[in-house]
Amino acid sequence: MICPHQVFLAVAPLDLRWGLERLSCHVQQVLGRSPCDGSAYAFSNRTRTRLKLLVWDHSGIWLCQRRLHQALFCWPQPGEPVWRISEREWHWLVAGVAWRGVERG
Repeated sequence: MICPHQVFLAVAPLDLRWGLERLSCHVQQVLGRSPCDGSAYAFSNRTRTRLKLLVWDHSGIWLCQRRLHQALFCWPQPGEPVWRISEREWHWLVAGVAWRGVERG
């Protein structure tokens, strides 16, 4: 599993049929960041059962996908366009655990 040190969640749900190019444009145009800045960017669908992640590894961008079969990804409520989470919260998120209820440490 990829373990980025800085992860940003794109809060608004997206059509996860989008590929690497369109998601990279979304990071630049909507989130106002660079997909090659060393951070990872996570996107979810409307039902919160799927997740896509753009990760820069200093030589290219990875596009990863995860789908939960019985749980939902815990996701921030709409408001800000982007939400930063810690490495620990990232591990809880991809496991399908409600990371917002886990004590920060």
